[in-house]
Amino acid sequence: MTLYRYFLKQKKNSHKLWGILVDPDKVNVKNIPELIYKIQNSSANLVLIGGSFLRKDNLSLLVRQLKKNCQKPLIIFPGSTTQISQEADALLFLSLISGRNPDYLIGKQVEAAPLLFNSSLEIIPTAYLLIENGRSTSVEYVSQTKPIPRKKTDLALATAMAGQLLGLKMIYLEAGSGAKKPVPTNIIKSIAKKIKGPIIVGGGIKNKKQLLKAWNAGADIVIIGSAFEKDNFNL
Repeated sequence: MTLYRYFLKQKKNSHKLWGILVDPDKVNVKNIPELIYKIQNSSANLVLIGGSFLRKDNLSLLVRQLKKNCQKPLIIFPGSTTQISQEADALLFLSLISGRNPDYLIGKQVEAAPLLFNSSLEIIPTAYLLIENGRSTSVEYVSQTKPIPRKKTDLALATAMAGQLLGLKMIYLEAGSGAKKPVPTNIIKSIAKKIKGPIIVGGGIKNKKQLLKAWNAGADIVIIGSAFEKDNFNL
C-alpha cells in the first residue's frame, strides 16, 4: 500500500495521525543516534525531513540513518530542489498556492521534475498554504510570499478548493516553524468540510492540547517540529 492510500484509509476510518518534522539545519551530527532513538520510541506515525533554508549538507546522512534505524515512514518535505533523497519513502511535491511567486507555484517543480519523474520515491502532489501566525517566518522570507491572513477563512477555503480542482492530492496548512500561533481551527474546520483529500496541519503546535484542537477541527495529520526538538511535546 502506498503512503497516500494509507493516509486515505486512515482518514476514511477517522484515525488521526501525527508526525515529526526534522530540520537538518537544526541537527548536530553527533546527536543523530539520540534523535533517532527518541523518534523511534515516540508514538509518531511518520517523519518529515526538510527545511526552508539549509546551510548544512547532512540531509542525505540523516535520511540514511533514519531509514536504517527507524521503522517509521520517512517523507521528504522539500524547501528546494537540493532537498531530494532517493532513499526516503516518499516526497511531498509541494506547490505554494497561497502565494503568487511563480518559482514556488511551478518553477521549482519544473527543476525537480527530471530528478523525480522516474524516481522510486512515492511522489505526493500537495497544495501548500501559508497561514498568518503573528510573526514572519523563514518560509515566508525565502519564498517571498505573504501568508493568508488568519481572519480570511473564506480565502483560505477558496485556495484549498482551487488546489483540489487542480488535482493536488493533499492540503498542507502551514503556520511556519516556530510560529507564534498555530493555524486557526475555523480555517481547518471550513476546509475539512469541503476537501476530500487528507489535510496536514503544522507550525506553532506546542503541546497536546493544541494538537487535539487541530485534530478535532478536522486535521488528519498534525506535524510537530520545534516542540519535539525542545522536549516539550509528549503524546
